[in-house]
Amino acid sequence: MTPVVLLQLGAAVVLAAYGCHRLWLAWAAAVPSRDPSQRPLCTGDLPDMTVQIPLFNEQYVARRAILAAASLRYPRERLEIQILDDSTDETSAIVAATCKELVARGIDVRHVKRKVRTGFKAGALANGLRTATGRLVAVLDADFVPAPDFLLRLVGEFADPTVGMVQARWSHLNEASSLLTRIQALQLDAHFTLEHGVRARTGCFFNFNGTAGIWRRDAIEDAGGWQGDTLTEDLDLSYRSQLNGWRFVYRDDVAVPAELPIEIQSYRQQQQRWAQGGIQTARKILPALLKADVPLRVKIEAFWHLTGNLTYPLIVALAVAGLATGFAGHESERAWIMLLDGMLLGFAGLSLGVFYGVTAWIRTPATWFRRTMLTPFLMILGAGIALGQSVAVFRALTGSNTPFHRTPKYRIVGNRAGTWRHAAYRVLRVPQAVADVLLGVVLLALTGTGAFIHHAWPTGLVVLLGLGFCSVGTVALTQARADGSA
Repeated sequence: MTPVVLLQLGAAVVLAAYGCHRLWLAWAAAVPSRDPSQRPLCTGDLPDMTVQIPLFNEQYVARRAILAAASLRYPRERLEIQILDDSTDETSAIVAATCKELVARGIDVRHVKRKVRTGFKAGALANGLRTATGRLVAVLDADFVPAPDFLLRLVGEFADPTVGMVQARWSHLNEASSLLTRIQALQLDAHFTLEHGVRARTGCFFNFNGTAGIWRRDAIEDAGGWQGDTLTEDLDLSYRSQLNGWRFVYRDDVAVPAELPIEIQSYRQQQQRWAQGGIQTARKILPALLKADVPLRVKIEAFWHLTGNLTYPLIVALAVAGLATGFAGHESERAWIMLLDGMLLGFAGLSLGVFYGVTAWIRTPATWFRRTMLTPFLMILGAGIALGQSVAVFRALTGSNTPFHRTPKYRIVGNRAGTWRHAAYRVLRVPQAVADVLLGVVLLALTGTGAFIHHAWPTGLVVLLGLGFCSVGTVALTQARADGSA
């Protein structure tokens, strides 16, 4: 075999291994759990609680977030609410007015402003912790709307002194807004129900998701506190804390609704931040994890978890190699790559279909088949952002630092998809969208040309990337035109 074919084979084996891991998660999640689906509210003598809401330019959702926190059922004398406001626009005025209104009602709400946004969200949380009065700290992002009993549903877990963090499940305020939000809802349901659920049940490490959870303050401080050297400060602190012996609890029965990104460019930006931060955390944590005194199965699962975004550059490399082989390779090599590519795509479709099918079956049994049919669209979307994800992974591997770009939210609930189109915070990147469409057209044209010249079908992976780039770019351009910007 030539070096190119060996490279293709190696990349395919690694990608298949990640697919096998995905199938294992689906199988493990399908096994009935013995944990009760509902647990009673905690009553009696409750510990002091601080609720932190980090904000940066969130004029559409800031007031709702603060009022939701003020509506939480908890002894008033034991509850402190911190609004960690790094905003540079009118959000700060909205926060100040809302806090003043609540203070007049006797609610302990504190508006915390910093002069410099050092460390981004991690820095804001660390700064708030310096003056926080609670031994427990709940974190809620600005677009999350917890039920009034949120704290009482989770606080009882801290009766166990080894518990360092309790994570609730995310649900979705605007799943019905578009095909993009339906795909995201399925992705997040799988992340919580399958990934978090299985890892928690099997005693493996899992992570705080940056919001909708409660921390024991001692667990934060014992692990070295919030640190801003990665773009996923929540993932980083989670692993440091669990390596120090703190136990995490996942509560699938407690759901906190939030807004899904409605713009495909915002979604892309969010995914790139998570990809870069995930690999940054892997570089930071894996050396200590491999030497830690924890079971081997925990180390193996943590490896799959922290390195999952490496699949994106592998997919891109495999597609490029396949395209090169299709034009310059011998007939036997072309036949080999077509077989390999077909087997890999088929297995990817199978593993993803099972993964998301089990998710839908557990989460929404009445509509599980319809939701599972989103899998092909999910694959096209993943292919469409694969190059950007690969760049984010490369930045993380090379130690490049980039700013923390938060995902803008517009207070969209249900299927009110049109309310955001003339709002502030729009992520409009028309040149990037045009480049996506052109790249997709080029890939499809090249595969068609190769098929015409060599009388062979193009590799499916290249076609998938071409369709993905065309789809993502076209949607981005359509959304930009709706704002009158293109």
